[in-house]
Amino acid sequence: MIKFDVITIFPEVIEAYVNESILKRAQESKLIKVKIHNLRDFTKDKHKKVDDRPFGGGPGMVIKVEPLIKAVAALKLNVKSKMAKGKPKVRIIIFEAGGKQFDEKMAQKLAKEDRLVMICGRYEGIDNRVKQVLKANSYKIETISAGPYVLTGGEIPAMAVMDAVSRKIPGVLGKTESLEEKRLGVGVPMYTRPAELKFKNKKYKVPEVLLGGNHAEIAVWRKNNRRASPYADKA
Repeated sequence: MIKFDVITIFPEVIEAYVNESILKRAQESKLIKVKIHNLRDFTKDKHKKVDDRPFGGGPGMVIKVEPLIKAVAALKLNVKSKMAKGKPKVRIIIFEAGGKQFDEKMAQKLAKEDRLVMICGRYEGIDNRVKQVLKANSYKIETISAGPYVLTGGEIPAMAVMDAVSRKIPGVLGKTESLEEKRLGVGVPMYTRPAELKFKNKKYKVPEVLLGGNHAEIAVWRKNNRRASPYADKA
């Protein structure tokens, strides 16, 4: 089982996603565990303020150091650099636009961890001293970006990471064959009934090879029609 800890100021966003469909069933089957932590719970003031204006000027707000460090400390992670045998493998992920772009290879690597702590930044980002403090205390950190674009927060990337990593856990999808990126490759055109669709006086047919039952020919067709990918099955 892999455990996901998500630190966010919008817990409802994460809850709505992980409590549906495959991730919900994975939790019920105890294949994954998701714990969502509201960053505002680790503030002192009555307004539960987690951000402040950036030093040096400029627009926007920056997530403060103190609540994030308290949130991570409250998890009581065992992350000493020389961990005793049998101790869980823990990695902290910080989502920010300048991080390493998340891809399938990274998802496979993260699926080998026992626990992933995900910090969802917001606004102009988080105070850079958060990373300095975590590294100084032997935490393993991964700085990740969802892609070559900027989002308003880390919640969407966190959900993407949980989804991509969870489906690598045996049993989450029911069968290993359900991993279409291994079974078919990426971007293979898929069809289902009816075999012929009529819409606005035009006919749209399923390719004949998929209807013939010749699995060898179907495999060749799918291989020739999948999108190029560095992690697609090359068999």
